[in-house]
Amino acid sequence: MTVFHQSSIDRPSLRAYRLERVRQKLRERDLMGILLYDPLNIRYATDSSNMQVWTMHNAVRYAFLPTEGPVILFDFHRCEHLSADIETIDEIRGAKSFIYFSAGDKMREVAGQWADEIADLVTQHGGGNRRLAVDKAEPLAVWALQERQIDIHEGQEVMELAREIKAPIEIAAMKESVTACEEGIRRMHDALRPGMTETELWSILHQTNIEMGGEWIETRLLKSGETSFPWYREADQRVIQDGDIVSFDTDLVGPHGYCTDMSRAWLCGDQKPSDDQRRVFELAREQMRYNSDLLKPGMGFQEYAEKAWQIPDDCYPYRYTVLAHGVGLCDEYPALMHHGENIYDGVFQPGMVMCVESLIGNTDVRECVKLEDQILITETGTEILTNYRYEDHLLGG
Repeated sequence: MTVFHQSSIDRPSLRAYRLERVRQKLRERDLMGILLYDPLNIRYATDSSNMQVWTMHNAVRYAFLPTEGPVILFDFHRCEHLSADIETIDEIRGAKSFIYFSAGDKMREVAGQWADEIADLVTQHGGGNRRLAVDKAEPLAVWALQERQIDIHEGQEVMELAREIKAPIEIAAMKESVTACEEGIRRMHDALRPGMTETELWSILHQTNIEMGGEWIETRLLKSGETSFPWYREADQRVIQDGDIVSFDTDLVGPHGYCTDMSRAWLCGDQKPSDDQRRVFELAREQMRYNSDLLKPGMGFQEYAEKAWQIPDDCYPYRYTVLAHGVGLCDEYPALMHHGENIYDGVFQPGMVMCVESLIGNTDVRECVKLEDQILITETGTEILTNYRYEDHLLGG
């Protein structure tokens, strides 16, 4: 059973929309183009992927995307065939890698050759405009481009704002990722039993995601019992005990490269929850209900933070980092901090997809309940994209 292979997504239309989003943001900033190194930005702009996790920490492939002109992918050596059928890519060249792993003590020499090629493209396709956005760059790259009179501009802003608004075809692709993720969660729930390890349980989500056409999982955020408090430890060989709370956050990059970021919390075994456990479950559910209902198009980020559900004093020091954040190919702009912590403002717009988060724990229970849902902002309200059930029977309901 593979969602990806049965997909009805019109990938040329998906690619065309995303490429035009990038070019729209470049035009708004009077930039001649953008140089992309971040694998997720390359994926968004071109739909090309190659060893995504490895290339996140090895600068061995990049894409040159002019505002007007041919899109050129510079791929890892002998990998041209991987993107040969992608119509949004006009040319594929071999990448020049000047990281120390590849170039050793010839780093500056290779970086110079690399910069000569990029500068030549800027001259060819910029029409005299030498303002080039760059999303990520090694110091040698910055120095070499500046020596060639390239005016470097911030590229992450361009890409985050391009990725902010999802077209209906993106939402359809995202829903296929949600389907794979929720199937993995169902299998985890069915397998959960006292005596299994956290990694044994977590591995089920990985296996299901890959089986159904997904790609990778960005974290290992599954914890149980007293090791779930405070949050952010990752799954290890701890044996899950009868009566433990098990909380997890999927951070799953599924079919089509889209992220499904949802969290649930369960009680392992047949024991009834204690009064303290029931309280943290109840508070987390109330925070999710309130803050999810609060989302609406036209509301400002600061206003949302001001009106958000008030976390009880004994739980506030252990609150989650954000109230909500954008999501697409991964966690994306914006990140909405708690009231008084936001350093920027903005407005919720139709087409944005937000993850609403809750993390409730305190020193009395010494366990955390982590909940999260992925919600689409529509013209008239919202649509919840993640629908795997909550364990509401733990509240006595």
